[in-house]
Amino acid sequence: MKNYRNTIFYFVVTGGFSALIYWIIGEGKSLEINKSILHARPKNGYWDDFITSLDHNLHHPLAILLAQIITIIVVARFIGWIFRKIGQPSVIGEIIAGIILGPSLLGLYFPEFSLSLFPAESLGNLQFLSQIGLILFMFIIGIELDLKVLQNRAKEAIVISHASIVIPFALGIGLAYFVYYRFAPAGIAFLPFALFMGIAMSITAFPVLARIVQERGIHKTKLGAIVITCAAADDITAWCILAAVIAIVKAGTFVSSIYIIGLAILYVLGMFFVIKPFLKKIGELYGSKDNLSKPVVAIFFLTLIISSYLTEIIGIHALFGAFMTGVIMPDITKFRNLFIEKVEDVSVILLLPLFFVFTGLRTEIGLINDPYLWKITGFIILVAVTGKFLGSALAAKFVGQNWRDSLTIGALMNTRGLMELVVLNIGLDLKVLTPEVFTMMVIMALVTTFMTGPSLNLINYIFKTKDETNVDEVTIVNKFKILISFGNNEKGKSLLRLANGLVKKQKSTSSVTAMHLSLSDELHSYNLQEYENEQFLPIIEESKFLNQEITTVFQATVDIDTNIIDIANNGEYDLLLIGLGKSIFEGTLLGKVLGFTSRIINPDRLLDKFTGKEGLFQNSPFDERTRQIISKTKIPLGILVDKEMQQVNQVFIPIFTTEDAFLIDIAQKLVYNNNSNIVILDVNGHVDSNFILQSAVKSLIEKYTNNITLMNEKIIKKEFLSTQDLMIISIESWKSLVDSRSIWLSKVPSVLIMKN
Repeated sequence: MKNYRNTIFYFVVTGGFSALIYWIIGEGKSLEINKSILHARPKNGYWDDFITSLDHNLHHPLAILLAQIITIIVVARFIGWIFRKIGQPSVIGEIIAGIILGPSLLGLYFPEFSLSLFPAESLGNLQFLSQIGLILFMFIIGIELDLKVLQNRAKEAIVISHASIVIPFALGIGLAYFVYYRFAPAGIAFLPFALFMGIAMSITAFPVLARIVQERGIHKTKLGAIVITCAAADDITAWCILAAVIAIVKAGTFVSSIYIIGLAILYVLGMFFVIKPFLKKIGELYGSKDNLSKPVVAIFFLTLIISSYLTEIIGIHALFGAFMTGVIMPDITKFRNLFIEKVEDVSVILLLPLFFVFTGLRTEIGLINDPYLWKITGFIILVAVTGKFLGSALAAKFVGQNWRDSLTIGALMNTRGLMELVVLNIGLDLKVLTPEVFTMMVIMALVTTFMTGPSLNLINYIFKTKDETNVDEVTIVNKFKILISFGNNEKGKSLLRLANGLVKKQKSTSSVTAMHLSLSDELHSYNLQEYENEQFLPIIEESKFLNQEITTVFQATVDIDTNIIDIANNGEYDLLLIGLGKSIFEGTLLGKVLGFTSRIINPDRLLDKFTGKEGLFQNSPFDERTRQIISKTKIPLGILVDKEMQQVNQVFIPIFTTEDAFLIDIAQKLVYNNNSNIVILDVNGHVDSNFILQSAVKSLIEKYTNNITLMNEKIIKKEFLSTQDLMIISIESWKSLVDSRSIWLSKVPSVLIMKN
């Protein structure tokens, strides 16, 4: 009855008011008398008017801006991905994406499309959005700076950092002396031009450098600590100098700029002694909470905007204010993480690529159309590399670093990247740099950033022979070295239990290394140590419980699976143990396959899951990764599918072919070191028919009579499987087991899939 009433009410209300609307519109037409009505009827037909309207919508400023953003993000992410694959920072690819979309390529070969996508009147909107992205990005850079690092290693770092600024700054001013007459803009005095050339030579890209240090795995070394500290000191010093240079340029003379510099000093003092304590108090009140309330977030973002506004008004650029706001953020890791998570994706993925493209639109490679101009460009690159690379390296050598570390510091400090583009765009906006010089300097920024990786590889190669002669070979002879790689803490503990079972009684002649790799773009330099401690704490506690000494390896990387392969192949390890499922690649082919084995009873349905008939693994993005680790690892590989394995006391090993003989060695290690009970299942009678396999099993049974059981049954009861801790099987036999539709798979315990 109630539903009936609701239906009547619905039709009465909608029908009645629709009729009323129709009547009002009809009556309203009488009001059109004596009025000139535009577009009362289509002039050229309905279809032509529709096309005209559509064309008008396409050229609306908002539609153009959205089309620009879509194009920029797609191209920037794609080119950045390509450069990451060849071992270069993605920022280089994003800068090149900007140049591709600019007049140097798109505008040169497709001028009409370029003009329709980037009309001159739309560039103002693009610039303002890119500036917002830069403000947010500089805020993040300030947050990631750890001032405590500067306090701990200030002496060495400041000497190297300031030398790496003063030397290239002086060379930049010297370069300005030779190119001023030919390349300085009309009406610009020598002082501002020379100062901008100097500061452009002195910049180091702290974010790019920090990421390279993480990816190279040197962040925990003394060298890594020094270079991060140098870059942090360099960043702070360079931005202070840049603020002073901007003040001088805007004021016109050094004397006039003193007023601006004085206001800037008052601003910095106010930020550190008034605003910072206020924000610290808020951080202490709310820093322990998992989520921040909107009013608290609003306070911090309002501080960011006001700070940027003040520095823009003072005359030292809004980016300096954003950077300072990040620096004075409360020193609470959880608090900083929350803000980085809120800001980073929007700034780095959405808005920052707009800055790269805006820079690319201002970069005209075609302006460098003369051999003389290319010669000047080469000379600029030479001065930049000489000043930054050699200046930093010589300073590092002077404070006591060896040549290898000194040259490494020089190569890293020579990285310019995004920060250089920020300086160059400021110079172009202030009309201190001409488009020609701007283009030359952008090329210099690209070359010096691109050369960082190859330079580090060359330095390592030169000193490699010397390192190899210093290795104490006695310490590695006859050692059985196991490398375990984990992503999830619980899976890592299971891998450690397995490794311990293989070497428990041979600790003097064995070693276990626990490795955790993380994607570098998901980490930040300021909380790297805390993240590492958090990942390894459960593993270290488990190692103490097992009385198993371990070595830990942590590394940030852009390609986890490739790094696992490289470290395993080049580290003289005898066995690599990895976890699947959540251990390394949640959702991989084998991980998903084995994840169902504890829940699926019907073997026919199970096979559908394995073979992908239900679409489970078809086109899986992880299949190739799994195959890559299996195919490219040159040492024995164990893939543990963990079902909360607590011990390895009861183990069964099915032998399907004669090639499974190598599994007997694993069985022997488990019996000797862990006193495990091993059931060897001779599925196809190969133990009896093959002499080598028969001899190996017979010898094992004779030596460990109470621990080894040989079975010939082809049908295994599920009650037996439920008593086992682990099944060890070769990867080839595993494939056969899957293809055979075996009901074993519904009840198997944890599985160790071995590749010899």
